[in-house]
Amino acid sequence: MGQTAKLLSRWPVFTVVALAVAALLLGAFGGTYQGKLGEVQKNDNASYLPGSAESTVVANESTAFLSVQSIPGFVLFDRDSGLTDDDKRAIEDARRQISGTDGVDGKGMTPPQYSADGQTAALYVPLVAKADGVDVSGDALAATEEAVVDTARGAVPDGVDVLPAGPGGLLVAFIDAFAGLDGALLGAALLVVVLILLVVYRSPVLWVFPILSAVLAVGLASVIIYYLAKHDVLTLTGQSQGILFVLVIGAGTDYALLLIARYREELHAHPSRFDAMARAWKESAPAILASAGTVIIGLLCLMFSELNSNKSLGPVAAIGIACTVLVMMTFLPVALSLCGRWVFWPRRPDVDDRTDLATHGLWGRVAGAVERRHRPAWIGATVLLLLCLVGITSLDTDGLTTTENFTNEPEAVVGQQLYTSKFDPGTGAPAVIVTSQDSADDVIRAAERTQGVAQEPGSVCVQVDFAKLTDLIATVGPAALAGQRGCPPPTLQVQPVDGRILINATLADAPDSPAALDTVERLRANLHGIDDTLVGGNSAATVDVQAASVHDRNLIIPIVLVVIFVVLSILLRALLIPLILIATVVLSFAATLGVSGWMFSHVFHFAGADQSFPLFAFVFLVALGIDYNIFLMTRVREETLGHGTRPGILRGLAVTGGVITSAGVVLAATFAVLGVLPLVFLAEIGFAVAFGVLLDTIVVRSILVPALSYDIGRTIWWPSALARRASR
Repeated sequence: MGQTAKLLSRWPVFTVVALAVAALLLGAFGGTYQGKLGEVQKNDNASYLPGSAESTVVANESTAFLSVQSIPGFVLFDRDSGLTDDDKRAIEDARRQISGTDGVDGKGMTPPQYSADGQTAALYVPLVAKADGVDVSGDALAATEEAVVDTARGAVPDGVDVLPAGPGGLLVAFIDAFAGLDGALLGAALLVVVLILLVVYRSPVLWVFPILSAVLAVGLASVIIYYLAKHDVLTLTGQSQGILFVLVIGAGTDYALLLIARYREELHAHPSRFDAMARAWKESAPAILASAGTVIIGLLCLMFSELNSNKSLGPVAAIGIACTVLVMMTFLPVALSLCGRWVFWPRRPDVDDRTDLATHGLWGRVAGAVERRHRPAWIGATVLLLLCLVGITSLDTDGLTTTENFTNEPEAVVGQQLYTSKFDPGTGAPAVIVTSQDSADDVIRAAERTQGVAQEPGSVCVQVDFAKLTDLIATVGPAALAGQRGCPPPTLQVQPVDGRILINATLADAPDSPAALDTVERLRANLHGIDDTLVGGNSAATVDVQAASVHDRNLIIPIVLVVIFVVLSILLRALLIPLILIATVVLSFAATLGVSGWMFSHVFHFAGADQSFPLFAFVFLVALGIDYNIFLMTRVREETLGHGTRPGILRGLAVTGGVITSAGVVLAATFAVLGVLPLVFLAEIGFAVAFGVLLDTIVVRSILVPALSYDIGRTIWWPSALARRASR
């Protein structure tokens, strides 16, 4: 690193300019791909599940029976005073028009159902999700849904409300929630960071450099991730993209703050700005690279996940951090060095006999307080964190229904609530059972006896051949089949493939409700005794996602802790202080869960939290929270070499206090911006990470770690030579 720093100061002007221009062009080119990431997003349950999940096996096997894989959806027609005969004729006309819409499985459509009160009609509209083995993009699904609703509204008289519903409508609502993510979320995050940097730097110019560098890093990460997702190397979900943007901006600004703070220090000692930057780069690079490396390794631990969404979030976020540290350690120092001292105006740093930051200023006084009252300080901080644990009993991680996942009420949620109140809620999204042809009768009888399966005649039947059903409707007319119950005749059933057959079991409850998920568990328990019988479908996919989330949480959290311990041990060349740092961050994480549980239940009034919430919160809080301890303790170790352990702790705290606190505020603010998106999961992650980072920055890093380390003394460096070195 020393040779690299010397080389940096000796680069000729044309090389500096060439590198700066190259970084600018590369980042700008990548910036065009931010808006294209939505084209390669996947937000359905199948994209989250591994190939080994039972519902995935069923979905894959179903392709042999059905050339078109569809997502069930509904269009509702509602008139408060009751649907008239003219309304019903218009609804039938809408059905014919919708069946010809691109992206709709027209052969799978059935005659409209009418509610018992005569106010509402439900038209089954399956959206094509995969045709001939090719997946349909999220943007295409959203466009199809919009065309269907527009067609329906144009076909019916005034006074008839038209609403989407069903799994298809709700999936499109999720896709719409992420629409414009690159603009709204990125813009909000950048605005927040700009405002904070204006306060931190008190300069109308300096903030431009971290922001420009962060934007370049987002662009560079976007182009890499776009092509990896396009070629199915990784899966990009909407939540991964949202986390990527705030992570790059927040972490990038943190690294920039640390580098610029050290650069400002060195400008007071070196007349040449290139020499000052070389020295700043050399001194800050170990902490920044170690921090970025810890975050990257921690994120890559997600690759042990069963869930494809988690498994790919790790590489997505790791790519973002790698691009960020690359830009911040190359483009940013080159640009700052090239521009000169004027960028700090009006607080221009010149060579002078500056005041020692380790003994003066706000953080010098904080260090003095830690010195005088170190034991009450760390005991008090620990008690405060333990008190926060009380709220953890309010944290419900049993999962959210699809409608509970939104912080607002999109049309699909309103439509789903209406559908559930007027029709059999399980219709349209049955459990899909794959079994051998010889076992079909046994499977049907066992499924019919399962609690939670609809009890109407025909609720458990062999899959219908929609092409033949459409032909029959055309022959006898829809009125002849309207309201018909019972299993379809043999001529309409899907024919066996290699002795296997598909059976649908209609559930009594809404497909994403806890009751429906319990029914799937009972179905599997009752049917797994029959040879080669598997249960899939929408509800089963949700069950598998939730089970995989719990598995991932229990597996990955210990792995992340071990990895971070190893990294800290190598960086600090000790064993005791890494254990102390990890213990304090884990305590901070638990305290954050406690506060989050109380806030979610009593302030935000969320229905609960996703099963994956603790894992996501842990990975980001521990990986990012350990950053600040790395920034602090690498400086403490540096100061210890010259001043001894206890003076080194105080000097390290005083010198890094301002920049680390600023970095924590920036990162907390950027994650809080996730609340811009109308999704409960991201709002909860945003709050938890924002609160946890502030807790880490203000309480753990500023009070608990330095006070406890000061109380222990040089033993914190055990078993290195520093633990045996006499204090000065």
